[in-house]
Amino acid sequence: MPICPPSSESSPAPGLGGRALIFHGLALGAAAAAAAAAAYLYRRPGGFRGRAVGIIPARFASSRFEGKPLAPILGKPMIQRTWERVMLASSLDHVVVATDDERIAECCRGFGADVIMTSESCRNGSERCCEALQKLNKHYDIVVNIQGDEPLIEPEIIDGVVMALQRAPDAVFSTAVTALKPEDASDTNRVKCVLDNQGYAIYFSRGLIPFNKSGKVNPQFPYLLHLGIAGFDSKFLKIYPELPPTPLQLEEDLEQLKVLENGYRMKVIKVDHDAHGVDAPEDVEKIEALMHARNIQ
Repeated sequence: MPICPPSSESSPAPGLGGRALIFHGLALGAAAAAAAAAAYLYRRPGGFRGRAVGIIPARFASSRFEGKPLAPILGKPMIQRTWERVMLASSLDHVVVATDDERIAECCRGFGADVIMTSESCRNGSERCCEALQKLNKHYDIVVNIQGDEPLIEPEIIDGVVMALQRAPDAVFSTAVTALKPEDASDTNRVKCVLDNQGYAIYFSRGLIPFNKSGKVNPQFPYLLHLGIAGFDSKFLKIYPELPPTPLQLEEDLEQLKVLENGYRMKVIKVDHDAHGVDAPEDVEKIEALMHARNIQ
């Protein structure tokens, strides 16, 4: 059973450096965005969404990797690696870890993180973030759900997801994608995404999308990989758990599809990010190798 190893370093890790974000569709004029917003199902009165909180949901039980948040990565638990990256984001007013497991909570308090205890009945990370938001008893316009298995998430991506939601008043959700590597095309742990020409999500799938009639990966097509981060309008997040599960969400086992199936809009940014999250024990070695290559301690 993985445990939280002792660490004398609790300060945020140094930045990865040199990461250029490519914001897709963020240049939409304010007047055009405001006009478009009125035509859609949901909009927060008052316009600009200012205050943002980052929530890292973490649970011990996992069918693929039990105790994953506490798995050591170069001497620190994965949840600490993720928290250190999130703390570098300039757009967040507060950062907390939301968990239902005292082992994770104790570990996080040990390296200085604020912890919110949540119910074991939460069915996914979004519901855990919703409960944590209610227990914070503070007003936030945006809630950023950062998966605890993203130890190399760039703070600039978090800032971009916040900015995307601030600049798209017709959207209730924002997220990020990057280029899909050809070797990940058939990996069902790598979620793929397709967008419209204004940078809004059309669909997410564990299968390759789009899928051409040849049945083969097209090396010339810019397939997109979804990253483990989600920005919610806080008012929408509070009603999200009340929305019933949808057929596509259940079939793909992707909670973001419930947003799309209910007719809400989702803004997506394209970023340059070549590290992925930890889905299985064998991914830890890949992440450590990448950290060694980048001289990240």
